[in-house]
Amino acid sequence: MTFNGTWKVDRSENYDKFMEVMGVNVMKRKLAAHDNLKITITQDGDKFNVKESSTFRTIEINFTLGVTFEYSLADGTELSGSWALDGNKLIGAFNRKDNGKELKTWREIVGDELVQTYTYEGTEAKRIFKRS
Repeated sequence: MTFNGTWKVDRSENYDKFMEVMGVNVMKRKLAAHDNLKITITQDGDKFNVKESSTFRTIEINFTLGVTFEYSLADGTELSGSWALDGNKLIGAFNRKDNGKELKTWREIVGDELVQTYTYEGTEAKRIFKRS
């Protein structure tokens, strides 16, 4: 699958504003801007393994497309949701456990980059990764 590989964050677009809307305090937002996030994705059919490694934590997530699972963001925000594959786009729909509001995210390969887009409360942000 095209997502397979190790990806290192290269740059972000509107990420600070997105985190502000998510309720992340200014100190955590400043730290997150320099998290050096690296993700390793492997796919076997409809099963995915994602390893996230950053300045703040290392976590491994296993999920199956279409199956709801629990996930915690680096700031501690608890989510529940699932991923689906739509063509070459991996689409995630999650609900925050604290307020029930929806966080949507999708990953797609654009050129030689992995672009992860987030939307929450009408605010969109992107994190762009390069293969490492």
